[in-house]
Amino acid sequence: MGYDFDKIQNRYGTYCTQWDFIQDRFGKSGILPFSISDTDFLPPEEVLNVVTEVAARGQFGYTRWNHHDFKGSIASWFERRYNASVDEDWILYSPSVMYSVSLLIRLVTDPSDGVLCFDPMYDSFPGVVEGNDRTLVRSILLPNLEHASVDCLHKTFEIDFEQLDKLAASCKAMLLCSPHNPTGRMWTEEELNRIIDICRNHNLWIISDEIHADISLCGRSNISLISKLKEYERVAVATSPTKTFNTPGLIGSYVVLPSSKVREAFLNITRHVDFLNSCSTLGLYATMVAYNKCEVYVDDLCSYIRGNMQVIKSFLSDHYPNIKFEIPEATYLAWIDVSSLEVSSKRLQDALVNIGNVGIMPGETYGNSGAGYLRMCVGCPREKLNDGLRRFAKGIDSLSL
Repeated sequence: MGYDFDKIQNRYGTYCTQWDFIQDRFGKSGILPFSISDTDFLPPEEVLNVVTEVAARGQFGYTRWNHHDFKGSIASWFERRYNASVDEDWILYSPSVMYSVSLLIRLVTDPSDGVLCFDPMYDSFPGVVEGNDRTLVRSILLPNLEHASVDCLHKTFEIDFEQLDKLAASCKAMLLCSPHNPTGRMWTEEELNRIIDICRNHNLWIISDEIHADISLCGRSNISLISKLKEYERVAVATSPTKTFNTPGLIGSYVVLPSSKVREAFLNITRHVDFLNSCSTLGLYATMVAYNKCEVYVDDLCSYIRGNMQVIKSFLSDHYPNIKFEIPEATYLAWIDVSSLEVSSKRLQDALVNIGNVGIMPGETYGNSGAGYLRMCVGCPREKLNDGLRRFAKGIDSLSL
């Protein structure tokens, strides 16, 4: 493996959300965090080098993103990693994926319109829908149905297509997380085709958040909705390299937006209303170098994350066989079924935080159907994960005392 993902990095004292501000999420400082979805790894050396070089120049004036070097790196990445053809004219800079999602919702729907989302869902989705005066419509994913992935057969979450079709009739857009946070599902081509059929039949826009797309654990690549334009054109993809290369602090994302009408409206808002005419200089360079030179890093990262998931699976199978967990198809988020413990989320969190001194997100953070689950971010060195599992065990064992 070309990158040392085992090396422990001290993130304290960097104003780090996950470490320095853990008390904001769990009410206690000093606990071991597995919360927000960034990683504890250094970015690839190539990214560190270019950031250092650019910083040494001391040139931080207004910076343009609308050029081939930036957009070409993105188009090439989509071609190489997802076999998806992206016209450079479709690419627009954005400071963050959720900024893009928020603006796209406003552009393709009207106030009070329904926006369809799978539940459980990324915990920022309800706020971005309802905060824009739209109606959140939840399609509940069905747990514990057999689903065949490329290299295994396991229990996971499935789409209730009959329900999805009924709900879509009252909506104007679907906000899709692909791959899915928090369950780790990587939607199959058949599933995406059925989603597209439903959205086409009801004339819905599909806004696809694909920020987790690079982290594949199942032996196949994520299918970007951009590759489905021949089937359906009312599609926008919002994504970023920041989750993959651990660079969210450098700021930067982009949308892939084939519709010229919506693209012009998006640009008009960013330029003349929100005044986002300049991008982050460091984020720009980091994106270009990551996409042009760091493909091996991503492959090694996915292999390491899958190893972390296997550690969790083996640990739970050996020590807590009643707690159900299957290695997800994508993301570095472990979605752990703790419903068999038959304790309230409040009591479980009290045990984990105050006895185990570990911070793992309660499942209901991601919707009512997340109750009975934990979401554990395992984009971290193996040593930290093993420490976290020991703390997890200490908390769980205290429940039976």
